[in-house]
Amino acid sequence: MSYESTANLKIVQGLYAAFAGRDLETIRAAIHPEFVMRQSDLLPWGGRRRGPDGFLAFLGTLLSHVDPALDVEALYDAGDHIVQFGYSHGTVIAHGTPFRVPEVHVWQLRDGLITSYQVYVDVPAVLAALTDGNSTP
Repeated sequence: MSYESTANLKIVQGLYAAFAGRDLETIRAAIHPEFVMRQSDLLPWGGRRRGPDGFLAFLGTLLSHVDPALDVEALYDAGDHIVQFGYSHGTVIAHGTPFRVPEVHVWQLRDGLITSYQVYVDVPAVLAALTDGNSTP
């Protein structure tokens, strides 16, 4: 494992810690100006976002719908990419429905900053929770 790759893993771990603490300034500082993210358009917070402001807008929309936490099961160091497998869990703000869904995050880094973020989540389970359905496996 190269030094840069190890550093990338630590950056992503730090980003997850910042998200857990809702530390938006630390999150903003980790995002490259040319950052691009993508999540399914089927979700209210989904779509394509660009730059630090776009990522913070994504987080704002996400947090207006759900109060989430992450259980990181595994982080895979793939050089300039870090892949995370885990579960997103929490409650839907509108009606308190709990949810727990599997998800995968793919991060890409360059020069110590995050340049892209792809989110893959069990969309039908999230949509069921948002509509007061049952999404707990």
